[in-house]
Amino acid sequence: MSGIVAQPVGITSPPIDDLLEHVDSKYALVIFAARRARQINLYNLQLAQNMIQFVGPVVETSPDEKPLAIALREIDEGMLTLEASPGV
Repeated sequence: MSGIVAQPVGITSPPIDDLLEHVDSKYALVIFAARRARQINLYNLQLAQNMIQFVGPVVETSPDEKPLAIALREIDEGMLTLEASPGV
C-alpha cells in the first residue's frame, strides 16, 4: 500500500468530535441528526409530488448522498441549531 492514504467517508466525515461541539451529548446528536434526515427524506418525496412542506438540504449535495450524511454536514457547518422543545 505504498502511497495510498485511506480516506474514510460516511459517519467519520465529519468527525464525531466536531459534531459534538454543536450539541450537548451523543444522544442529542443522534436525535437531532435523525430528525433532520427524516425531514430531508420527506422533502425529497414531496418534491416529486409538488407538495413541499419541509426545507430541503441547506448544503451542497450529490445525488448519491444519503439524508443522514447531509444532516450531519448541515450540523457540522452550523447551518442548524438544536432548540429544546416546549415541555422538555
